[in-house]
Amino acid sequence: MMIDKRVLLGVSGGIAAYKAAELVRLLRAQGAEVRVVMTESAVQFVSPLTFQALSGNPVYISLTEVDAGNAMGHINLARWADVLLIAPATANIMAKIAHGLADDLLSTLYLAATCPVYVAPAMNQAMWSKPVTQENIAKLRQHGVGFIGPEQGSQACGEIGLGRMSEPADICAYLDASTGSEVQGLQGLRILVSAGPTREPLDPVRYLTNRSSGKMGYAVANAAIRAGAHVTLVSGPVALPPPVGCELINVETAGQMYEAVMSRATVCHVYIGTAAVADYSPVVVQAEKIKKQDGLLSISFQKNKDILAAVAGLDAPPFTVGFAAETDALEQYARGKLEQKNLDMIAANWVGREQGGFDSEQNALHVFWRGGEKKFPLMEKSALAGHLIELIAQRFQSADRA
Repeated sequence: MMIDKRVLLGVSGGIAAYKAAELVRLLRAQGAEVRVVMTESAVQFVSPLTFQALSGNPVYISLTEVDAGNAMGHINLARWADVLLIAPATANIMAKIAHGLADDLLSTLYLAATCPVYVAPAMNQAMWSKPVTQENIAKLRQHGVGFIGPEQGSQACGEIGLGRMSEPADICAYLDASTGSEVQGLQGLRILVSAGPTREPLDPVRYLTNRSSGKMGYAVANAAIRAGAHVTLVSGPVALPPPVGCELINVETAGQMYEAVMSRATVCHVYIGTAAVADYSPVVVQAEKIKKQDGLLSISFQKNKDILAAVAGLDAPPFTVGFAAETDALEQYARGKLEQKNLDMIAANWVGREQGGFDSEQNALHVFWRGGEKKFPLMEKSALAGHLIELIAQRFQSADRA
């Protein structure tokens, strides 16, 4: 929860400005105090009175307004904030702050702010992919600005692509995980994360895979980065933007993931295996496309190497955290894997029960270790990852990992 956090919300002029009203409501529901700054163009989309009613505070639009009666009012407003969030962040406002312009209140507050800054971009998919916009994004990231979204989907203009502003609940969850209690004990450590599915080819056009989106693993990698760790992410095929600030290794098959993980496991302090790795792969990969035929088709499979067990079985293994996605007997199977593979910790979740997991933005975890367990209820994966990383840090620091 963001109890007593002071959030300065900047609303720039885009159709997604209507989402900012719900964002204010959710932030206050989590205990945050919110003050809103709007650009002149944002006022054309949502009335300042809406934000005033939802935040319980005056809404600021111009420099002269905020500085009335106090020559340094905008500086005081910037110093008041624990976090500056710009949502929606248009291509225009991102270009301004990337180049240090300060021709309105919001861009001036960005320059004056000493607190963490986050932006939730919202724009047409063509504007997002424009090289100059991507250059501005890279520059802002270099300056330490955190990005929340954007998302893929239908847009107000009728086009489909990357550029939708993240949903208010997702933004709140991200801020909660990012600005909550600071995770201690992982700063400077090397953390290896595997994420996403693997693909096992049958022929040149077909493969076997699973429904893992990689979102949980990417959220874990992001949470570890925010905790100050040096993160390497070994990823199967996913449709996700790479986390900023980590080494990304792209693989496709279970065999490739095994090689990538094992070549790095000996030099990492913590390994978190969130990937949904195929247990089996075809004995023979056909050189030509398999043609349709009458009757049954038989394919022989061979068992793949167990990455988790191999990492935990090293002579000097890292602190090894496994994941278990189960459709039944969750606790029984999770505890069994914990013992059989000699893991330090395992995080288990239900799948196929409309309780998050695969193909979902949410998840719930039941985490086990020898002598203890902890349940995390259904929540956004970004927030859940923050809680999991905090628990891993606590267990890693424990003198007795048993």
